[in-house]
Amino acid sequence: MRCAGRASTSREILRGDGRLGLYYLAPGAGLRASAIVYDRQHSLFATTPATAYDWHALLGGAARLHLSGINPAIGPAMADVCLAAMTAARAVGVPVSFDGNYRASMWAKWCADPAAILLPLVDRADLLFGNHRDIALLLRRPMDGTTPQGRRDAALAAFDRFPNLRHIASMSREVRDAGCNTLRARIDTPTDVIETDAVEVSGIVDRIGTGDAFAAGVLADLGEGAERAAQTGLALAVLKHATPGDQSETTPRDLATFREGGFDVRR
Repeated sequence: MRCAGRASTSREILRGDGRLGLYYLAPGAGLRASAIVYDRQHSLFATTPATAYDWHALLGGAARLHLSGINPAIGPAMADVCLAAMTAARAVGVPVSFDGNYRASMWAKWCADPAAILLPLVDRADLLFGNHRDIALLLRRPMDGTTPQGRRDAALAAFDRFPNLRHIASMSREVRDAGCNTLRARIDTPTDVIETDAVEVSGIVDRIGTGDAFAAGVLADLGEGAERAAQTGLALAVLKHATPGDQSETTPRDLATFREGGFDVRR
């Protein structure tokens, strides 16, 4: 994540010979869930070593470093890249956020103990995107996510284990069927918790990428406070369900209209 005003990516893109990773999505419908097959092994991302990156140049002027749990799941070289990037960011005072994004099928291809890889990464983060399941994986013990107190206890356990954490952001989803889900967002701090009202999302076009949309909203508005960040994250996640593809195309106008409750045709 770069500072505003940095239009050029000439220094941020590392080019080399090799193939890009792929994933294949079989969209769900009705009572049939969607399914994804990842094809990331032996891609350029999976094989490029951490020493290939100029961290000083990449982090210069950065407002925040944000990484996904999919990155280290690609393979050992990318896990090393993540650790090097986060270590370099903390060394120069750049805040670090990490989205758990646990993908069991990717980890199973090369790592029997993902927690061992993830622990030092989360150690370096001040903001974690994850829920009680992610925390249970990290702490290697069960966490109860069925009650508000259980979710709060999980967050407090994470704050206790990872003293650099300042915020834990999460989004819960109740799936009625592939076309109708109910979403709720929350942000925990060591001393407080903010949770939004539930929003029912029907007529879902594509739910892939909604977690990234949530993270984008939280990152964009966290400086305005946890409540604002949770509401913006939830709004972007909800709106992403109406867009095909895994990237949110929500504009500021779309976001304002959603907040105002305007669902009629805009002319």
